[in-house]
Amino acid sequence: MERLVEHLAQSLAKVYDLRAIGPEGCAVFLPRGTRTREVPHHPLLRFLLAAAHATGNFTKQDLALVVAGSGLTAPFAWWAARRSGAHFAVYLHGLDLIAPSVIYQRIWLPFIRRADLVLVNSANTRRLAIERGVAENTIRILHPGTKLPPLDSDAAVRERTQRGWGDRPLLLSVGRLTRRKGLAEFIREAFPAIVSQCPDVLLLVIGADASDAVRPAADSEHARILGQAELAGVASAVCMLPHCDDDALAAAYRAANVHVFPVVDLPGDVEGFGMVAIEAAAHGLPTVAFAVGGVPDAVVDGVTGSLVAAGDYTGFATQVQRWISKRGDAQMRARCVGAASAYGWDHFSQNLHVALRDLDRSRA
Repeated sequence: MERLVEHLAQSLAKVYDLRAIGPEGCAVFLPRGTRTREVPHHPLLRFLLAAAHATGNFTKQDLALVVAGSGLTAPFAWWAARRSGAHFAVYLHGLDLIAPSVIYQRIWLPFIRRADLVLVNSANTRRLAIERGVAENTIRILHPGTKLPPLDSDAAVRERTQRGWGDRPLLLSVGRLTRRKGLAEFIREAFPAIVSQCPDVLLLVIGADASDAVRPAADSEHARILGQAELAGVASAVCMLPHCDDDALAAAYRAANVHVFPVVDLPGDVEGFGMVAIEAAAHGLPTVAFAVGGVPDAVVDGVTGSLVAAGDYTGFATQVQRWISKRGDAQMRARCVGAASAYGWDHFSQNLHVALRDLDRSRA
């Protein structure tokens, strides 16, 4: 979400004199010349009060467009737009529509419904928006983008040699460790079958507990994953690494054979899009994922990986083994990269400006 909002700001700055309200430290990621008001982002109540105060100052200025980067900031964006006679747009990620809070549902959602333009990250988020009363004619799907890395055919060999992985099959899971990601269930229900077929397989998990998430878990997901690996007898085939920088992550993408994305459906939680599957494809790495939430928008079944019916762990294990068998297939990796190119940030920017032009015509 943070990277998406960064690119959203960069795209808007190409057309508008950009002014921004964001969390402390955001200014360094915004385009040069952006007039920025930084506010503390913890705790939540302090953030909301500070954002409201900062918005009050912006409403005294002449604005053409006000964009909320998520549903959480929609009331402030609406107020600024109303005071200045500007268009009001909001980008929705999924959870900001179904957040299980009575206060949020009763106060925040009405402001989202008032938006002139509602940008959503997937077809599933569009469906959720319509179910919650957002006017269908205001909604436009705008998929998040990804950076397309330069080709580096030797990167996988270098990473495997440096890490001591050799030529063993390597599965990769990337992202903050939350229960919605389904990794503990995958290790319990599917990974033992994969290990039985590929005894030297290694599951590499890159990520840390999501302590700063909108809905942080009460217990450590990291510990739960390791516990399930121990119970399933596959702990020796699981390697967990903390959050890493972009270069190290890119090297892991290139070294891996399959990206696993076993997202589960949880009440009051949703996988809005599945950006990590696009990032994997951009590095030539196929994804096996459950077809839940917005994930089907991010995986081209049979091209950039496989979509499996929710909860079918036997089918999931079968598809992982199928893609492992394709390791070393240069054409397969090229198809992944080709499909990911449709999600480049340049396409994101172009589609955003098309949506804004359509908004201007509708209000003319």
